Amino acid sequence: MSISAIIKSVQDIMRQDAGVDGDAQRISQLVWMIFLKVFDAKEEEWELINENYKPIIPEGLRWRDWALDDEGMTGDELLDFINNRLFKELKEMELDENSDPKSFIVKAVFEDSYNYMKSGTLMRQVINKLNEIDFTTQKDRHLFNDIYENILKDLQSAGNSGEFYTPRPVTQFMVDMINPQLGEKVLDFACGTGGFLVCALEHLKKQVKNVEDEKILQNTILGIEKKPLPYLLSTTNLILHDIDVPNIRHDNSLTRNVRDIKPIDKVDIIVTNPPFGGIEEDGILINFPQQFQTKETADLFMVLLMYLLKDNGRAAIVLPDGFLFGEGVKTTIKEKLLDEFNLHTIVRLPKGVFSPYTDINTNLLFLEKGKATKEIWYFEHPLPEGYKNYTKTKPIRYEEFNLEKEWWNNREENEYAWKVSIEEIKNRNYNLDIKNPNKINENDELKSSKEIIKNLEINFKKLNLIINEIKDSLSQKGVN
Repeated sequence: MSISAIIKSVQDIMRQDAGVDGDAQRISQLVWMIFLKVFDAKEEEWELINENYKPIIPEGLRWRDWALDDEGMTGDELLDFINNRLFKELKEMELDENSDPKSFIVKAVFEDSYNYMKSGTLMRQVINKLNEIDFTTQKDRHLFNDIYENILKDLQSAGNSGEFYTPRPVTQFMVDMINPQLGEKVLDFACGTGGFLVCALEHLKKQVKNVEDEKILQNTILGIEKKPLPYLLSTTNLILHDIDVPNIRHDNSLTRNVRDIKPIDKVDIIVTNPPFGGIEEDGILINFPQQFQTKETADLFMVLLMYLLKDNGRAAIVLPDGFLFGEGVKTTIKEKLLDEFNLHTIVRLPKGVFSPYTDINTNLLFLEKGKATKEIWYFEHPLPEGYKNYTKTKPIRYEEFNLEKEWWNNREENEYAWKVSIEEIKNRNYNLDIKNPNKINENDELKSSKEIIKNLEINFKKLNLIINEIKDSLSQKGVN
């Protein structure tokens, strides 16, 4: 049975349980169980590598101790164990500065997790299904992407989770163009389920040549996530991609005062898709200089990016059209952006890229810190032939970005690409919402067709008049 089929079976079993109410709880239940199984598989690996390894999860609570035997605990005994021992002991782990960093991850995961299931018999069925996946094998470990994709699809219908995910082709393209190098610190301060971080990690793995490189890699991927479920997903995702201690903080990035950011806190690369349209509370605004204070979440993340990036650092960020044309505080933010950063490229995406989450038009902004912007190149990503927009069943594909990739290092204006000088942008009062001047507007095209037909009709009339005049002239001369 495929991993996708196993996860579907698990969720079908959970639907029979009276305690699990809706997709969000079902997903939350599934994720802590997968985390525990994944972590146990990793602990087995660490025990083999290091004979002095001390397990993080105490004996008796490890997945192999209570879940692995299909004929093991079930019914009320299993429920009692999970609720009154497993959760209680993992939530109450006593840790100090000498504790293994991995211990803090386990405790943080269980502090925000709950067992919603009320039937120990159904719980045993779920456990037995999950035991069909073997996370100690590379094959099943990399098939976690199947689980991940299934969970994301389910989150689309979990209305109360309100999450917003970036399609993998978009994250991959952004990371490819930013091109992280081993030793550079890569941050996503609104990392969700870790899509950008995993893309960056896979990109950097290709540069690892020895054990020392591997140590560097372990410490270069950084994330911050506010919500418990995405935080748990991103942590699990990175552990499965061989980051032993994921450096992901469960926190709201905007609660930190930007004036307190020190050089040591700054990073080389930021790749992110911050939340759009959110409204932040007044207490958050005092963390930003007065001229940048706004309740619009995406704008605050843009300001945070400007403070967190090192000199010569690079960033790629997804932002809605509203940031491009917005005025007021948005104009002030854009002034700082163009004065202190080289905003060299804006890729304009068509509608439906983020379907079914939103139909808001979005843009990918690429920038470097340390030099003022002299000109901005725009690239309008075209829809595939025959598409009116992207949909859930017709999503954007990675190979479509080949157009941008082929153009990137040898830029010339074409039907999709154009450039705008900083003088023109200042004359527009920093309105960056500039349409493609090389694109024929459909209305203009229609108007042109009508004009052509009208001109042809006029010419035909003139031609008929000339023919009739010739006929009359010949008739007067007696020529038939």
